[in-house]
Amino acid sequence: NLFGSLAGMRRLWRWYQQSLSSYPVRTQVVSSGILWALGDIGAQAVTHKSASSHHHHAKNPEDKDKEFKIDWKRVGITSSFGFAFVGPVGHYWYEYLDRMVRRRYLPGSFKFVASKVAADGLLFGPLDLGLFFSYVGLASGRSLEQVKDDVKRDIIPALVLGGAIWPAVQIANFRFIPVRYQLLYVNLFCLLDSCFLSWIEQQGDAAWKQWFTSFQKKIEDQKSNA
Repeated sequence: NLFGSLAGMRRLWRWYQQSLSSYPVRTQVVSSGILWALGDIGAQAVTHKSASSHHHHAKNPEDKDKEFKIDWKRVGITSSFGFAFVGPVGHYWYEYLDRMVRRRYLPGSFKFVASKVAADGLLFGPLDLGLFFSYVGLASGRSLEQVKDDVKRDIIPALVLGGAIWPAVQIANFRFIPVRYQLLYVNLFCLLDSCFLSWIEQQGDAAWKQWFTSFQKKIEDQKSNA
């Protein structure tokens, strides 16, 4: 029932607080791995559903009636990225960022929040995206050249689409969330973010990605002709 669920959530929250106090890095590593695994499962479900809708009028009924099966190898790859990179690196990144910005600006002020959002979006964000797409590609058995092409294809759409969401998320984070819980807040949104990134990676050479690629190529051509 509802009260039982709320009581369970309170117990889980107290357990997380205790773990975060006693083992901060380990707690972030484990929670990141779990959330990124769940995000990838969500991305696979979304991709399967969109593919089923696309084949709704397919001549072969098997195309639209295929049972959804989780690709556990892919889940393991994505989860290991959360364990190995997002958890430990994210933990130290947010602590370092807070210490550095706190030296220059008053906590909670506009400059304090804006500096954190800018640093996170311009430094950590692109690094996170580039490493994620590279790692998933290499761990999936693709060649280095293919991974380079995939990263070039995927990173711009991810930056553009993610850039429309993450600044608002981080403004609320840096302005209202205590430093101790900022990583938890980010990790909860990473559940959606990992789902989003996995979905982008699974889209392959989708038409909407090709638009970004062609637009980028036009800019490069203009620069070369200038």
